[in-house]
Amino acid sequence: MKCEIMEERIVFSEEEEALVVKSWNLMKKNAGEWGLKFFLKIFEIAPSAQKLFPFLRGDSDVPVEHNPKLKPHAKSVFVMTCEAAVQLRKAGKVVIRDSSLKKMGAVHSKYGVVDEHFEVTKFALMETIKEAVGEMWSPEMKKAWSVAYDHLVAAIKTQMKLYSPSP
Repeated sequence: MKCEIMEERIVFSEEEEALVVKSWNLMKKNAGEWGLKFFLKIFEIAPSAQKLFPFLRGDSDVPVEHNPKLKPHAKSVFVMTCEAAVQLRKAGKVVIRDSSLKKMGAVHSKYGVVDEHFEVTKFALMETIKEAVGEMWSPEMKKAWSVAYDHLVAAIKTQMKLYSPSP
């Protein structure tokens, strides 16, 4: 089952879609490596973010990049983020499996994810894509990925509100 978020249709131009699709096609075959780089950038920018991941707590003897649970998690998040971006124009909204979106809302709420975390993640995502696509990177590509990411975050935050305690 799919969960469609946002009542109004998202405006994502053909040009933005083409830039996202072209760059995702370049990264897709090495999604695990790019996902890991993405998460390592997050932790480089905000080392305290590691505390948000239960599977990274307690294994101080193992460097974070060698944690056996990080790469599969990083790949999963990276692929989901990129696939959500690729389908944005066609669907006109963020469409993710209902159970996945609800789970993301619950987990992000449970671990206290706040706006600053999403901003760090966005910066790390842009830097990772920029590195992955090399000379293909442009201000237009950055804008396209930013728009797609912002819509995904809005969908996650909508679900987070369902799990947040009322004020």
